[in-house]
Amino acid sequence: MKVGFLHSLIRVEEKLLLAEFRRQSADVQMLDDRNLIFDLEHYPRLDVVLERCINHSRAVYSLKFLEDAGIRCINSSSVAAICGDKIDTSIALDRVGVAQPRICVAYSHESALEAIEQIGYPAILKPIVGSWGRLLSKVNDREAAEAILEHKERLGSYQHSIFYIQEYIDKKGRDIRSFVVGDNCIAAIYRESAHWITNTARGAVASNCPVTDEIASISLAAARAVGGGILAVDLFESDRGLLVNEVNYTMEFRNSIEPTGVNIPEKIVQYVISGSG
Repeated sequence: MKVGFLHSLIRVEEKLLLAEFRRQSADVQMLDDRNLIFDLEHYPRLDVVLERCINHSRAVYSLKFLEDAGIRCINSSSVAAICGDKIDTSIALDRVGVAQPRICVAYSHESALEAIEQIGYPAILKPIVGSWGRLLSKVNDREAAEAILEHKERLGSYQHSIFYIQEYIDKKGRDIRSFVVGDNCIAAIYRESAHWITNTARGAVASNCPVTDEIASISLAAARAVGGGILAVDLFESDRGLLVNEVNYTMEFRNSIEPTGVNIPEKIVQYVISGSG
């Protein structure tokens, strides 16, 4: 089997995946998105591509070209597009009734301020495209809302002119990240931090979280809602039960192997090679 490895930088996760592909004797062709040139006539001869890009736009467009050539891509361009946009993710989850925090979307300073007050303080402002907990704002009152909205307007980019407002969930210092490979929820971790942002990229500490029936059920439902594949699902514990915060399509897992005891890169590579999980 010829496997394309679509990537940007080679981080710890990519090294672990490449080592596992070598262990399973896969023929891997490296596809560095910084060097790729696509046209509509010439494509690499590959059976499957595993996407591991850092840049969202490069990932989506590269996958579209590769799929146009009839190459199976994991994850698909449609999954990447949905997961990479918080509005699309929210709509996909809502369409099939997956529980999530309340959200509002607005397009002007005035309507965003009204939406924040509909949600109630504190509220969370997020960029519609972004990762690693960057550019999140916890808005505690009207004065803070006015200041943050003005700053976002002045930044001037397309994404900052769309205001994605999410209900604040008091998660008691932790959230849950679960890992879905195909039809299986293979592992989960608690991410604990004194800060309200609990990304491990921001210093949160990972520990094992037993995969309960509730965690597996909502994780698989969220994965199916966005199109399925290899995904990480971020969950909040709440008095309404588990809520899906985000679904990640190029998941990081370096901090999750040891606490869970699950060989995550092996599960991913087996899924890529076999086409089922």
